[in-house]
Amino acid sequence: MSTTSDNLFEGFEGVSSKQWKQQIQYELKGADFNETLVWESPEGIKVRPFYHADEDAISLPASASHPFLVCQEIFVFDVEKSIRRANDSMSRGAESLRFVVSDEKADVTQLINGLAFENATLYFDLKFLSIDFVKRLDSALNGKSFVVFCSIDPIGNLVSDGNWFGKKDDFEDLAKLSTQTKNLSVHAIDARLYQNSGANIVQQLTYTLAHATEYFNRMPIDKTILVQISIGPNYFFEIAKVRALRILLASVMKEFGIVSDIHILATPTKRNKTLYDYNVNMLRTTTECMSAVLGGADSVCNLPYDALYHKSNEFGERISRNQLLILKSESYFDKVENAADGAYYIENLTQQLASQALMLFKEIEADGGFLAQLKDGTIQRKVKEAAEKEQALFDSGKEILIGTNKYPNKNDRMKDDLELYPFIKKKARKTLFTPLVEKRLAERLEQERLESENELK
Repeated sequence: MSTTSDNLFEGFEGVSSKQWKQQIQYELKGADFNETLVWESPEGIKVRPFYHADEDAISLPASASHPFLVCQEIFVFDVEKSIRRANDSMSRGAESLRFVVSDEKADVTQLINGLAFENATLYFDLKFLSIDFVKRLDSALNGKSFVVFCSIDPIGNLVSDGNWFGKKDDFEDLAKLSTQTKNLSVHAIDARLYQNSGANIVQQLTYTLAHATEYFNRMPIDKTILVQISIGPNYFFEIAKVRALRILLASVMKEFGIVSDIHILATPTKRNKTLYDYNVNMLRTTTECMSAVLGGADSVCNLPYDALYHKSNEFGERISRNQLLILKSESYFDKVENAADGAYYIENLTQQLASQALMLFKEIEADGGFLAQLKDGTIQRKVKEAAEKEQALFDSGKEILIGTNKYPNKNDRMKDDLELYPFIKKKARKTLFTPLVEKRLAERLEQERLESENELK
């Protein structure tokens, strides 16, 4: 047996892209190639039936340089309970934690000191801007070996709430924290809302880039930047989205002379999740987590299958964590770095998404930037148009959610299981900007089904 690394395919002649097309055209028996086999995505990207080295060049790697981290989300209300849940999650396979904190009076020193592990990545998703809280956190981290990100995103709050955290802009306080902390990073962009409110993939990339640029223009960036994103159901497009995001951010940062790293924390979208036939949500989140990993996310925080209607619970969290552990430890998604490199289809999608997003980004910058377009309502209008287009596809049955608008189980009953309100919450208040609104595709249909449950009683 030969011990040389002979090419097993040397005996076969190569087949060019032109030859493939000729054979396909022959098999079509006169039907038009483009009309029959090429389809167009909502972003305007034409998807071909095959991709070839003749036409699709290989780009540079666009992924994380280390295996993805399994992240568990913990809402911090009772600090002692949060400590127990954090230690339990880490003992059961979690590798990083996202603490969601809404009360700036929470005893963060007690929280940090109660953690029975070190050498982990911690994310603090703060719903406020408090210099005192962040300084207390920074002080509590002295002598610890954690990698810590504080997600304080005034622009993200403006997009979701319509107002700044406190005084106008908030940039001055954020800049102070950037220079006065040493054990954590406060550079963060929370872009999850763009996906969850119905923006298409090009819009998500563009608005994330423009969102980040507002910070680049206003303050020095000297630590790793955390970018939180949501992952949708379009498997290959979402892989390409994560890759394109890293390429685009790196390109813009280079223009600003920023040499910081980019850390991407990905979570499945809520937009396609359903109240009825909720177990299908596990299938949806599994493929979305796969897209995040193959796209090169640094960390993945799964969404529990019952997150729409149940409060945080041990079972739902364990299932969501185990989905990631199966991908990592049994499906070996952590064994190959940059697994999507060299896939002509994904490379092509990455380049097209990045190119279209960059063009739109330049238009936004020429028109005054992200905040200017947010103020005049352009961003909101374009996201609404994209969301309504997707909603129309769902309502007509062209976009399918199994168990909801296709093969629904009419015997499902959910009214008595609701611990959380699963629909848009509307509250009248004065805002500086019209906020983007997170909305799921199935909401109207689910409201009708819940109402019919009342009629059956």
